[in-house]
Amino acid sequence: MANETGNIAVLISGGLDSCVLVSELCAGHERVFPLYIRQGLHWEEAELHWLKRFLAAVRKPQIQPLRVFDLPISDVYREHWSVSGKGVPEAGTPDDAVYLPGRNLLLLAKAVVFCSLNGIHRIALAPLEANPFPDATPEFFRAFGAVAGAALAHPLEVFTPFRGLTKVQVIKKGRDLPLHLTFSCMKPQGDLHCGTCAKCEERRSAFRLAGVEDRTTYACP
Repeated sequence: MANETGNIAVLISGGLDSCVLVSELCAGHERVFPLYIRQGLHWEEAELHWLKRFLAAVRKPQIQPLRVFDLPISDVYREHWSVSGKGVPEAGTPDDAVYLPGRNLLLLAKAVVFCSLNGIHRIALAPLEANPFPDATPEFFRAFGAVAGAALAHPLEVFTPFRGLTKVQVIKKGRDLPLHLTFSCMKPQGDLHCGTCAKCEERRSAFRLAGVEDRTTYACP
């Protein structure tokens, strides 16, 4: 789908992948709209702290001011570890342990309404090659774009340019960005990465394999 206005929205979490993506999209787009959707997950305060610092440091003219929206999920997730902070998956746990049911479905549902109200026909997010979850497949994104476009009478494309990449490749792509200002932790200690959860271990391992210095501050070195 052609993007007639040169505008694109990006679902951004503050993690390595979506932060590198928002910077990459500045090439070829007049305006890039980062969208953060708060759901009441227990790491969001730290995540937003670092996301704002990252965007301020990058300061590319195409990147528009961060939009923060609310879509509470705690009434559905109830005692899920992502809300309670109890039983957060530690390093070495399988991928299924970090699955947040319906995560992309919910985030996209709110984001595409913003797109339709602002004349944006393309929305990007940053699932990677190894993402095994059912709402992160090419088939899901194609189907969602078609359904949302029909529901809103507004053609939409869900764009996932990192779907064929590993986290190591993403770090190499973004090695000149302030990657230490991104945030990938599920059990933050204040504003710091805990250093022990599954996401922290994935992050540390990816930096090592990429041969890029990890300047992240971890509560547990």
